[in-house]
Amino acid sequence: MFLLKTWRSTAFGVYGYMNFTKNGFIEHSKKFKPEDMQLQIEGKNCVVTGANSGIGYAAAEGLASRGATVYMVCRNKERGQEALSKIQTSTGNQNVYLEVCDLSSVNEIKSFASSFASKDVPVHVLVNNAGLLENKRTATPEGFELNFAVNVLGTYTMTELMLPLLEKATPDAKVITVASGGMYTSPLTTDLQFSGEKFDGVEQYARNKRIQVALTEKWADKYKNKGIGFYSMHPGWAETPGVAKSLPSFSESFAGKLRTSEQGADTIVWLALQPKEKLVSGSFYFDRAEAPKHLKLAGTSKSHDLIDSVIDTVHSMAALDP
Repeated sequence: MFLLKTWRSTAFGVYGYMNFTKNGFIEHSKKFKPEDMQLQIEGKNCVVTGANSGIGYAAAEGLASRGATVYMVCRNKERGQEALSKIQTSTGNQNVYLEVCDLSSVNEIKSFASSFASKDVPVHVLVNNAGLLENKRTATPEGFELNFAVNVLGTYTMTELMLPLLEKATPDAKVITVASGGMYTSPLTTDLQFSGEKFDGVEQYARNKRIQVALTEKWADKYKNKGIGFYSMHPGWAETPGVAKSLPSFSESFAGKLRTSEQGADTIVWLALQPKEKLVSGSFYFDRAEAPKHLKLAGTSKSHDLIDSVIDTVHSMAALDP
């Protein structure tokens, strides 16, 4: 087991250094088609979680600049309002709105979903961007480990509760979940709250991101007849406030080599703009292309068989209707 974990970490490090940095983006962008990003999406409603800074902000700005009506879901009202004003100014699009919700709280998500549903607007794109890497074990007031609460339980609850509004937007509806290449280092596990070992925030984050990728596969299959496309993606290694706070040594050692937030958000915007016929529901995307979900010899692929058990547990925690 130790050797396998070492191999995963080594393979991830090499693969990441070659692909996930700013230089990787520049190299991959040589194959990009500029016309893919010149599409306008006026009249499309996009909900972006964690939109006040970093990749979420860049995604919200990118969508607003192409005419979308954007709902920014942020935990902090003041920072959210400041970000909203900046996007309205930079894009000239006034159809940008702030929704305040703490994505670590199931109850707040339920309250948000209920009030948002009363607007009776179709949701064409849901971007599950809100994410967290907390290095110390912390429990939410609802009793869940904080990383898991935001990255998995929050993402699951938000997506499930948005389904009726996404269905109103079919056949154009899409759910884009911002995962991470960090998931390459971890198989799927049913130990959702990192119970039995000394807590490791980085490993817990990787586990959470693996769940998001497996969840996306499951959603794509489960809801294939609802006209909703489900996609997960990796933004690459980007220089964001979250990375600087959670991974200071990584941020310092890769200074000047990390992607910008705009480069990190590029594939989110690309996925939102493309006709669904060009995309594969359930797939994992990186730099505007389908990417592998597992590294060679990493021994993680069979673990996705556990996703039904994981979903049963998460669904129960969220206390959603069957």
